[in-house]
Amino acid sequence: MISEDDVWKCLEQIPDPEIPVLNIVELGVIRKVQITNNHVTITLTPTYSGCPAMKHMEQEIQRSLKMFKGIHLKLETVYFPPWTTSWISVEARNKLQAYGIAPPEEETERKAALWGVESKIQCPRCKQQQSKLISQFGSTACKALYQCQSCMEPFDYFKCL
Repeated sequence: MISEDDVWKCLEQIPDPEIPVLNIVELGVIRKVQITNNHVTITLTPTYSGCPAMKHMEQEIQRSLKMFKGIHLKLETVYFPPWTTSWISVEARNKLQAYGIAPPEEETERKAALWGVESKIQCPRCKQQQSKLISQFGSTACKALYQCQSCMEPFDYFKCL
C-alpha cells in the first residue's frame, strides 16, 4: 500500500527541468497529493499558463511513480489560484542563490515597476544590491537578466509572479 509520504518523497526527487537545482515540490507546483485506496491524485499548478516544462514534469511524475505497482495515477492541473513565487520554499530560494540565480523578491507585486522604477536586485555572487536590468527576458521565460554594477557579473533573476 502506498502512503502519501511515499508519493511526496518521490516527487522531491524530480528536478525542475528549467532549474535543475530545485525539485518540483520546492518550486511549489505540487499543490496536493490525495490517496484513496490505490488511486493517487496529484494536483499541480503551472508556474504560468503555457509553461513548456509542465509536460516534462507530468511525464517524470508518471515515470517516478511506476515503481509502485497497482496504483492508478491521475494528474490534475489547476490554474486557480494561480501559482506565485511566494510558493517557492525558503530552502529553494537559498538553493537558487547558491546556484547563481537571484531569488524572487518577497513582494510579489511590484507596482513601482509600472512607473518605471527599477528594482535593485541583490547579486547572488557578491551580495551587493547594485544591479542593473539588462533584459526582462533571461535564459527562461520566468527569469530576467541583470548585471551587478559592483562585480560586473551578469546573473539571472527569478521574476516575481
